[in-house]
Amino acid sequence: MRPRERVEALIALGGNLGDPAATLAAAARRLAAHPDIDLLGCSALYRSRAVGPGAQPDYRNAVVRVATPLSAEALLALLHRIESAFGRQRRIRWGARTLDLDLLAWGGRCCDRPELRLPHPRMMERPFVLWPLLDVAPGWIHPRSGIPAAEAASRVDEGGCRRVAPPWRWMAQAENAGDGGHILPDRDRTPRKTP
Repeated sequence: MRPRERVEALIALGGNLGDPAATLAAAARRLAAHPDIDLLGCSALYRSRAVGPGAQPDYRNAVVRVATPLSAEALLALLHRIESAFGRQRRIRWGARTLDLDLLAWGGRCCDRPELRLPHPRMMERPFVLWPLLDVAPGWIHPRSGIPAAEAASRVDEGGCRRVAPPWRWMAQAENAGDGGHILPDRDRTPRKTP
């Protein structure tokens, strides 16, 4: 049986309820432990002001780069299952949340269906997405507009976004938790499983 082709995808992680840094690390660990996910890159951890309604705690944000044979639809469904497992409830748009996992990009695919929009429609306007994205994919270019993420990042207001932990460091608690998953060092760009 021929192995399925692996596609690189970018996933944003965010949260502002409970212990968001620990939740993001645990969610990244859950992704890495999936048999069809290789974690190729992990951004720094960022702190940003909430953009939603009412007074909310600050968010923690990160982006991971993965390789997967899953379709974009299957990967999005997996992200929703992980969000649910961490208590995510979709009541108020942009409301406070334990965990938010957004599929930013899946290969170079563009899609505009209500249930799946690729690349993520507001990613090029948000420093809390662009800055961590540049940590894991510094040369990424929006497949529809042709605008490099670095150019978009240079034009957005920082919005109170700042780096609070270096790449991989915030993931240390996940990696040291014992179930490791398929976490590859950032310098290793070849999708493979770790022993």
